[in-house]
Amino acid sequence: MSPVLVLGEALVDEFHDGPVAGGAPFNVARSLAAFGAPVRFVSRIGADDVAGRLVLDSAARFGLAVGGIQRDAAHATGRVSVHEDAGGGHRFEIHADAAWDHLEAPPAADGCFVYFGSLAQRHAVSRAAIRAGVKHAAGPRLLDLNLRPGTDTPELAAESLMLADWVKINEDELDRLLSWFEPTLPALMARFALQRVVLTRGAAGYALYGDDGRLLASGEGVAQPAFVDSVGAGDSFTAVLLAGLSRGADVAATLALANRYAAMICGVRGPLPADPVVLAPWREALHALPMES
Repeated sequence: MSPVLVLGEALVDEFHDGPVAGGAPFNVARSLAAFGAPVRFVSRIGADDVAGRLVLDSAARFGLAVGGIQRDAAHATGRVSVHEDAGGGHRFEIHADAAWDHLEAPPAADGCFVYFGSLAQRHAVSRAAIRAGVKHAAGPRLLDLNLRPGTDTPELAAESLMLADWVKINEDELDRLLSWFEPTLPALMARFALQRVVLTRGAAGYALYGDDGRLLASGEGVAQPAFVDSVGAGDSFTAVLLAGLSRGADVAATLALANRYAAMICGVRGPLPADPVVLAPWREALHALPMES
């Protein structure tokens, strides 16, 4: 399996019933570790605070190495207040000036798949570190374009897209990109030289597009009768995709598994199940995927 370098925030999501370790990159990295994929996670937390200890404890439970998690004596571990609505939706209040805003650039990593997002680029320091890490990596680069308040500008989106080979977005994010840059998906992909766009549609499923905007694969949504929340569903989808790519698995089969895994995550509190043992069947399913022909 090819290694996966994951860059970005590790933080604590504060729900009404208690804190849960989170952050899109951390969610992706923990799933990858649980799947047995070789992953290096680079982030930054407070040197010694309760939230940081929660992050480290969670990493240990999922078998994620913490050598790439930097400690910051001057800034606290990131926090997000999760405001939930009666329908199972949520709104994030992301608190400012966290440790992950002051990320230091990681050493160069050859031959890796690279995952990076836009939220961790909200501060100039972490933005420079993440872009240095992405530029120095020789492997394919996947951008998870989370357009959150404060990082939802055309400038940041364009600069991130120019660094990416693959992009994962949802329908709302696609609409914004089309309004900012080009009126069609093929034109958008050509403008930024994108190889693939993965479009997630929530309950409606997903679609994969090639570099000419041609539909390569798609699938319908998977029902979750015991829905709890959708926090981390997109991250879980991305984790399976990256794990499949790192193994050289068939992409269409990988996406179908990613879709089912994301639906399962909607049935647990937060971005991952509390007990990593729950993920064992998913690891087996991932390793049973057919290889790309």
